[in-house]
Amino acid sequence: MNSRTSLNQTRTRRDARTRAKIFGTAATPRLTVFRSNRAFYAQLIDDEKGYTLASVSLSVKGGSASGGKDNKTAQAQKLGMKLAEKAVAVKITKAKFDRGRYPYHGRVKAFVEGVRAGGLVI
Repeated sequence: MNSRTSLNQTRTRRDARTRAKIFGTAATPRLTVFRSNRAFYAQLIDDEKGYTLASVSLSVKGGSASGGKDNKTAQAQKLGMKLAEKAVAVKITKAKFDRGRYPYHGRVKAFVEGVRAGGLVI
């Protein structure tokens, strides 16, 4: 087995291990994130119905989301505040955070801090 296949299998196992412990409902949806070098995506998911209740994304391709020269961590925090605003508009006050394969550090941590600052309880 080559190292790339091994790395992908390790990521998949880590994803599944984290995901198996979290189940979102309409009252407390699952907040999941995806992070790449250029983009950051987040969704609030109701696992009972299989619906996405709210989502936000940040693509560095067209510049920063705020129009300024923020770094990716600061942009992730602003994105978290934006998701919290959308959640409050849909009458969601709590969520369960699913970090997936990513450690709670850097952009992921800044995003969650932004969500909490926006008024969503995690």
